[in-house]
Amino acid sequence: MKKRVVSLLIASCALLSAQDFSAQANKDKEALKEYLEKKFADKKGATAFFPYSTKDELDKNFKWGIKGDEFRLGSYAFNKGGREQYEEVIEMPPYEDAIDAGKELYDGVKFKNGKSFKDCFPDTTIAGDYPKFVKGKGVITLTGAINSCLKDNGEKTWKQTKGKMADLEAYFAFTSKEKGKKVNIIIDSKEAAEAYERGKKEYYSQRGYLKLSCASCHVQGAGQRVRNEYMSPLLGQTTHFPVYRLKWEGLGTLERRLKGCNKDQGENPHKPGSKWLNELSYFMAYMSNGMPVDGPDIRK
Repeated sequence: MKKRVVSLLIASCALLSAQDFSAQANKDKEALKEYLEKKFADKKGATAFFPYSTKDELDKNFKWGIKGDEFRLGSYAFNKGGREQYEEVIEMPPYEDAIDAGKELYDGVKFKNGKSFKDCFPDTTIAGDYPKFVKGKGVITLTGAINSCLKDNGEKTWKQTKGKMADLEAYFAFTSKEKGKKVNIIIDSKEAAEAYERGKKEYYSQRGYLKLSCASCHVQGAGQRVRNEYMSPLLGQTTHFPVYRLKWEGLGTLERRLKGCNKDQGENPHKPGSKWLNELSYFMAYMSNGMPVDGPDIRK
């Protein structure tokens, strides 16, 4: 009986510690959700958030009253015209072949040592569980985990932005979505919380010769127009990767998109797999915690 009580106390302390380590991240996520829901609540307060949009544009182009999980659709959540185009394309999604290719990589590819991806990832419904913080290794993205699997089994690692990597991730995302899995990023240690904070700092820091931050476009700038495109919100931004972009005419990982964002900010892109990019991804994914995995998907 005494042993059982001690075990329960230890378990309770561990749970409390995990909650404490993620407390600030939870506050950040709720504050972001509250801000974006207020921003897209109705036309009445829209001029405060969209000072450069005309009344006609706000009336005709915007859908209002966006809540929670709807934000996983990015700009299609509020952009009426974009949503119509999206729904037309999604009827015959151009990424279906990539899902099939990813399934073949998972089911059919054997490593030289006789093992396969099944030995590394017995459960395929894992898309929402990455990035993870691993003690002694730091933040590990799904891309990093796949390459670690290859390396540990004596195989060559893959390009981290497209090709086989995107195909296998598409299969993991698809099976996760089919099973109704949600984004489940965990912060359960002081070191993990520190990695999250570094990622947050980089998201909100200005850089490059344009002096832009990620938040300039996807928090304060969410819903504002750059030329003919509306900028997507941070909330839900990682749920749909890997993504088929019409601009790319193909599928790409989150690393590929972030590399492009770095360039758009006027900065030399950080390398996929770098500590900087992994920690940025960790923060971004936590801002989608609890939302449905929705990948692969389509964006312009």
